[in-house]
Amino acid sequence: MKALWSPTGRIGLERDFWIAVMKGQRELGIAIPAAAIRDYERVKSQIDLGSIDARERVTLHDVKARIEEFSGLAGREFIHLGLTSRDLTENVEQLQILRALRLVQWKAAAALHGLAAQAAAHRNLLLTGRTHNVPAQPTTLGKRIAMFGEELLSAYTRLGELLDRYPVRGLKGAVGTQLDQLTLLGGDFKKTAQLEQRVLKHLGFKAALGAVGQVYPRSLDFEVVTALHQIAAAAASFATTLRLMAGQGLLTEGFQKGQVGSSAMPHKMNARNCERICGFATILSGYVTMCSGLAGHQWNEGDVSCSVVRRVALPDSFYAIDGLLETWLNVLGQMTVFPAAIAAESERNLPFLATTTILMEAVKAGAGRETAHEAIKEHALAAAQALREGGEAALVERLAGDARLGLGEAVLRRILSETHRFVGAAPAQVDHFVTTARTLAKAQKGAARYQPMKLL
Repeated sequence: MKALWSPTGRIGLERDFWIAVMKGQRELGIAIPAAAIRDYERVKSQIDLGSIDARERVTLHDVKARIEEFSGLAGREFIHLGLTSRDLTENVEQLQILRALRLVQWKAAAALHGLAAQAAAHRNLLLTGRTHNVPAQPTTLGKRIAMFGEELLSAYTRLGELLDRYPVRGLKGAVGTQLDQLTLLGGDFKKTAQLEQRVLKHLGFKAALGAVGQVYPRSLDFEVVTALHQIAAAAASFATTLRLMAGQGLLTEGFQKGQVGSSAMPHKMNARNCERICGFATILSGYVTMCSGLAGHQWNEGDVSCSVVRRVALPDSFYAIDGLLETWLNVLGQMTVFPAAIAAESERNLPFLATTTILMEAVKAGAGRETAHEAIKEHALAAAQALREGGEAALVERLAGDARLGLGEAVLRRILSETHRFVGAAPAQVDHFVTTARTLAKAQKGAARYQPMKLL
């Protein structure tokens, strides 16, 4: 990602672009010597940022400075024929975006594989499910992980669709009419179209915008950054819940030998990487806002007031999502689950967690649904209050003694012993997610085996 968005990487892509255009123009009859192209190719990797910067301080024009530098190295003046600055910058920026999106897709596939592995490993581990962060019904840890995996699946699918149709601006000239290329090619519309197709092939795009001005619509940038944010949202949902679970002592995100959780409190094992994931997601939220401010603000055939925002928002959005995915992959590979602590929490909450099942059994035994609901609510609230005051909940005994339910203590004990019932279809849902995620990850060659960089 750094190579794609670094100044040196950007200039290298520009020089390859110029050479591709020159080759296409020569093949279509423009008088560009083959030796001149070879001279440019010979020096294309000689990138001196200091020299380019010195030129720009004179020209006050970034593209003109880079044209002068490249042509000076080659000793030729054949690049940028019939091009405007935006023919260069728009296409190269979109090439950076396309390649960066593919890298994000690949790492997101690795995250899907990691989620599938964790979901499968904890497919049947009974867990206190929570809504509003309050104990609700039993689920499994595998199902909880698969839930966040499903969110990533949606984002991953959207990203793939975007990659399939993402259009490049192409060679359109100053206001999008292709006038200068038509002039160079003797007014031949067919040759002008052929030149653009050659450039598209070089860039690796499937389609170009047809009617476009000096700049491509900035709503495309908004679509790109929101696609990144959707991926980040799945990671942040996962990380937020892991932080809550770590605070309850149910798991850790992984704690390395020698790691320190707090300078003052030696016992702490903070979920720092999950906090980092949430921070990256917040950064992306900011760039979504920035890019939304550019969408729909194009003047006539275009202006470059958006440049100051895009030079920050585009590369930084990709750096943020790359850092987020690297961090997430580390967590998925290192997280440690404590089944005994999870079981203790479930045992403590189980009579309350089973109340919806008891409600359905009471209805099956002939009780009215609302009558049974009211009876269970009364006893559950009383039992919870007793626990808070240091007493015994005795919820089963309270329910068994209520004639409105028609369920004796033996029946209630039997219901509570059948814990496999309480997780419903959770294991099957895990299986479906795991199969889907592994299939998609396998389609991205090497993603399932990717080892993320070690975090500091």
